[in-house]
Amino acid sequence: MNSVGEACTDMKREYDQCFNRWFAEKFLKGDGSGDPCTDLFKRYQQCVQKAIKEKEIPIEGLEFMGHGKEKSENSS
Repeated sequence: MNSVGEACTDMKREYDQCFNRWFAEKFLKGDGSGDPCTDLFKRYQQCVQKAIKEKEIPIEGLEFMGHGKEKSENSS
């Protein structure tokens, strides 16, 4: 699946590959120590945020989960 911004699609694929590799080779085998893909995720997230702004996609009232964001206590 492509990203919301054309310029972000390669970053998305790179992050997806990194995450899937880490998840299968480390996390599922009990090694949850760190996510080596955090920097890729942050760069991709910034690219998506820029694309959303440039395309004037309304996002008011939406909260995005991601690295460093915790679920609110009243979420189920």
